[in-house]
Amino acid sequence: MDTVLLIKSLIMGVVEGITEFLPISSTGHLILAGDLLHFLEKDKRDIYEIFIQLGAMLAVVWEYRTKIGHTLAGAFHPGQERRLFIGIVLAFIPAAVVGLLFNKTIKAHLFAPVPVAMAFIVGGLIILWAEKRRHRVRVDSVDAMSLSDACKVGLMQCFALIPGTSRSGATIIGGLFLGLSRKASTEFSFFLGIPTLGAAALYSLYKVRNDLSVDDVYIFTVGFAAAFFSAFVAIRALLRFIANHTFIVFAWYRIAFGLIVLLTAWTGIVDWSV
Repeated sequence: MDTVLLIKSLIMGVVEGITEFLPISSTGHLILAGDLLHFLEKDKRDIYEIFIQLGAMLAVVWEYRTKIGHTLAGAFHPGQERRLFIGIVLAFIPAAVVGLLFNKTIKAHLFAPVPVAMAFIVGGLIILWAEKRRHRVRVDSVDAMSLSDACKVGLMQCFALIPGTSRSGATIIGGLFLGLSRKASTEFSFFLGIPTLGAAALYSLYKVRNDLSVDDVYIFTVGFAAAFFSAFVAIRALLRFIANHTFIVFAWYRIAFGLIVLLTAWTGIVDWSV
């Protein structure tokens, strides 16, 4: 058993868990962290990331297990539970379709540190814009969202296919532009992440099923567990944070981090694999 490799797996899992549901891009951080740590060869790292994304997704399922149970039970009867269920399904469809059509092209051209850094900066500027404008709340909770609201957030999620943009950032900030409260926008982003991450992981696992090996069990298990527990902590921390704060701190973090990556790439301080 390679102890150094397990430590790297632990770090990567924590990076995934912390960043998946914050508006700072988990994919972008994984690309940068994996490149910096020289973590696994590309094909095996892609498989590894499937497992840690599942770990992060299951943290949402566990945190909202009661709400999810009620929504699934109420999906067969008229009411707010059915509307929320249908809304999540409708919101999931746009990114799923666009992802199937353009995933290979996006991975071929944009899955590299410098494009990710640029997306970090642009995303940060958009968050600043969203927070500086007057925010008129017309939807206080996910239960009050209309199907139209859900579909629009789903369209916003398509931007997250660009590495460094952030799925959570696109849906949460998109929700703010649409008039959702910070809590409603954040929680809907959490719920939408369940089918989005789950479907992406299962589809990816199916494609690489012949490449799975029992030799990787330890590495994948450590990463999965690290992603689950760190995501669980991050979800609760974010909900507490947005009760009294804006998302501006995440905007400045994105901009600063993106500029650091560009600066180190330009000066050669860090040998990013661009």
